[in-house]
Amino acid sequence: MKQRGRHRRRRRGRALRAALTGAALALTGAATLISASQATVADDPGALKPLTSAAGTDALRLTEHRVPRPWLDRLSAAMGEPVGVDTVLDSADHRLRESSDCTAGERESLPVSPAATRAYCWDDADTEGWRPGAVTTSGDADEDGRWGTHRVILSAWSRDDGMPQGGLARVSFVDADDPADLGYTSALLAVPVDGGHDYRGLASPVTGMVWYQDKLLVTTAAGDSDALYVYDVERVQRVTTAANAVGRVPGGWAADGYGYVLPAVASYRLSDTEGAARPGAISLDRGTAPDSLVASERVAADGDRPTRLWRYALRTATDPERTGLPVTDSGGHVNAVEAYETGAAEIGGLLSHRPAGAARSEWYLGRAAGGQDGRGTLWRQNTEGARATECGSDRSQRCWSGRAGSLSYWARTGEVWSQSGRMLFAVPLTSIEDALD
Repeated sequence: MKQRGRHRRRRRGRALRAALTGAALALTGAATLISASQATVADDPGALKPLTSAAGTDALRLTEHRVPRPWLDRLSAAMGEPVGVDTVLDSADHRLRESSDCTAGERESLPVSPAATRAYCWDDADTEGWRPGAVTTSGDADEDGRWGTHRVILSAWSRDDGMPQGGLARVSFVDADDPADLGYTSALLAVPVDGGHDYRGLASPVTGMVWYQDKLLVTTAAGDSDALYVYDVERVQRVTTAANAVGRVPGGWAADGYGYVLPAVASYRLSDTEGAARPGAISLDRGTAPDSLVASERVAADGDRPTRLWRYALRTATDPERTGLPVTDSGGHVNAVEAYETGAAEIGGLLSHRPAGAARSEWYLGRAAGGQDGRGTLWRQNTEGARATECGSDRSQRCWSGRAGSLSYWARTGEVWSQSGRMLFAVPLTSIEDALD
């Protein structure tokens, strides 16, 4: 069970390092300002349009499928008792490099404006052949910003090397207690099969990820019949062999060479309605009652229809097996409680945040550059209009990270975390607001 706690150690050192890192990154942003300012101004997506028709909201419905408890118990009985986040963090076998130790090419993927105040690059050897995916943190998991005594960042990666077991996905658990020393290790994402006698790898890129209470919600790409998978962070299983295979093998259990595997505990299937919306980017909004999961779909820049944004209510019931899951009706359906259409396309990151005292939430959309080349844009949008961050003498809007990644707001620190290329970075939400206003 989660043990709550807060540490105040090294705060002065952290503040100093953050200031120095911010100064270094500001110089990086200045160096790339000219190339960003030459980019074409992005199209204004306009105001959000509420989606209220039954036909429109039915397309956002998901149907819950729980992995039977006996399956999970059978897997644990065969593999050994599950371990928690603390055990995984204690096994950190890789280190992230601070921005000053990253190459100029790696830093090119950082935003120009607003500039990141903290940034790190991943271990080259560990990420070769893998594509970066979504990011979430213990700031999502719990209001105190910690899981137990630790500050934690979770980063999803998908295999991209053409190997026979291609399509695998993993999550890297990052110990973020010391901003100057981020260690991590990874667990393979899996799905129990054969009644819990075996498991297979999650055969899809991870497009979005939210850690809420003890559940990790993960969205998948087109091609998977299930649009959303759920994992329990207290059900991480150790493997017994480093074989480059997945599942039960002669002599034990394997996870493509990783030391841990995380089996799914539930999944959510798309609606049978024509034009069903597949959740792509997702994030957590604590400004609603109850807390909610917000989602966007991915529509291509040359698509002929609007993009849909919506939210699902999250469960806060005391039942430990259901805590952290989306709210379902009596038929096991997850229904959207709010939905909009937007003119924005190629959304790679999404936030919904309601400032203190505000009557409504603001939606922040990280949009990829056209054709995935160049810099992306960051928009704030509501039912009255939209505005993008700008940079350069010509007020270009191509100021955000190149391949716009997921957005995760850490309320305790006021930071928005994201990932682009090999760079993991944080930008204060106040800096984003300043750049927009």
